[in-house]
Amino acid sequence: MAYVAVSGGEAAILASMDLTGLSRRGEPYFDPGLIEGHLKLLLDRVMSEAGLYGPSIAAAALKQCEGSPEEAVFLLRAYRSTLTREYYSRPLSLDNMRVLRRVSAVFKDIPGGQWLGPTYDYTHRLIQEDAPGARSLEKWLGEDVDPGGPAIFPRVVDILREQGLMRASPDPEGDYFDITKRPLLFPCPRSARLQALARGEAGFIIAMAYSFLRGHTVFHPNVGELRCGYVELLIDYPPERRDTWYAGEILLTEVDCFLPREAAGQSPEREKELRVAAGYGISFGRNETKAIAMSILDCTLDMPGDAPCHDSEFVLLSGDTLEMNGFVSHLKLPHYVTFQSKLDRVREGMRREERRPAP
Repeated sequence: MAYVAVSGGEAAILASMDLTGLSRRGEPYFDPGLIEGHLKLLLDRVMSEAGLYGPSIAAAALKQCEGSPEEAVFLLRAYRSTLTREYYSRPLSLDNMRVLRRVSAVFKDIPGGQWLGPTYDYTHRLIQEDAPGARSLEKWLGEDVDPGGPAIFPRVVDILREQGLMRASPDPEGDYFDITKRPLLFPCPRSARLQALARGEAGFIIAMAYSFLRGHTVFHPNVGELRCGYVELLIDYPPERRDTWYAGEILLTEVDCFLPREAAGQSPEREKELRVAAGYGISFGRNETKAIAMSILDCTLDMPGDAPCHDSEFVLLSGDTLEMNGFVSHLKLPHYVTFQSKLDRVREGMRREERRPAP
């Protein structure tokens, strides 16, 4: 069976669209810039799941859909599909990140020090109004940050590699998989996995990582390093001359997660191969919990096991915001023919049961 058109439904659909517009227009004018200025974490989540970095566009989408994150992601994905891809940026140099926040949960004293930065981790969970006359983040950075501080922070993961406790970073793939242009097939390369996780729905990604922590491991992953800051985008322009042009900067959160592996019960040959496993997570904006969860799943999807958090196909295909919300939401649409067909089968089964002679 397939979907069929509903006779006489066009007028009702248009009236429903008008009502949706009237529900927004009946309120005083709301500047999307207020979302950009006051709901930054929501904005960062929507941009991450949409795979589109555009704060002003994301703010307009959130206003249009009355603050629904999944609908905003739908709008941004649709808008993204209309854009032409003129250039490809060079690989980001995250070592040169203009750091706002940088912490490690495994080493107290790390080269460059711990930078707590803007976070709700240490605040009192009390509802309060904005303090009058509060300094802006830009003004605070200009006044309080030590200009003599290190411009480049050594990575914690490199410390473990230098000590031989972690395998060297794998050679970068020559042709990175682009999930916006090619279908996601399994087994998929790590570049495809990281892209799918980065665009995954935050709640789902966090729930999958939590399921691993709660019931499918005796090992405790640790945040080796969490960084949040601005990174420069460079493009080759014109492409044939490969002159480097500065295109701007974007705010990113990246996480290196460490997961020691147990050697007990392994063969002597296997014990020689054991190292600290490392997972990686990255997301647009200040999106720390999702980036941590992503780094955990980057580890678990390489580990054997029957739990959902070890199943690449389940995690990567079930966690896409557009797919999961779209499929569940489509159940509201007419299914008249398919459901009547199911009822006909149920009725036929009941009639056969009634005709069956009693034993």
